[in-house]
Amino acid sequence: MTSSSSAEPTRRDFLFVATGAVGAVAGVAAAWPLISQMNPDASTIAAGAPIEVDLSPIAEGQDIKVFWRGKPIYIMNRTKKQVEEARAVPVSSLPDPQSDQSRTKEGHDQWLVVIGICTHLGCIPIAHEGSYDGFFCPCHGSQYDSSGRIRQGPAPLNLAVPPYAFISDTKIKIG
Repeated sequence: MTSSSSAEPTRRDFLFVATGAVGAVAGVAAAWPLISQMNPDASTIAAGAPIEVDLSPIAEGQDIKVFWRGKPIYIMNRTKKQVEEARAVPVSSLPDPQSDQSRTKEGHDQWLVVIGICTHLGCIPIAHEGSYDGFFCPCHGSQYDSSGRIRQGPAPLNLAVPPYAFISDTKIKIG
């Protein structure tokens, strides 16, 4: 009778470990599609899931464009001069009267967040263009100021402000 020491690995030990490892990989491979199918579909996300945007890389006087619900959203870090000019405009002189304060969040006056779709025929205006240092729609000449309010041209309404909130001083949630 031969006896083997329990300290030495045997072929049986190797087969036991190898079978366990293959079983674990097979279990993960079977569970992955089950868990993955619980995530929302890309069309559901595009249809309105909120997005978070980090504002820290946007320098004063710059803007970025992000997409939410398939629409371009302009986020502009306005200069003090742009804010002062927007607030100096008499609201009664505007085609679609809205104050600058009603279009921004209190305490975050330098940040303008608007849907970048011209209210005339749905074109995409260009930021920092036109006579009012705001947005210019080259298709039909609509000009918006640095608060996204219509100042000149055929557009009947101001650029829309999407629902958004500040999560922190450097991050917003749109939607």
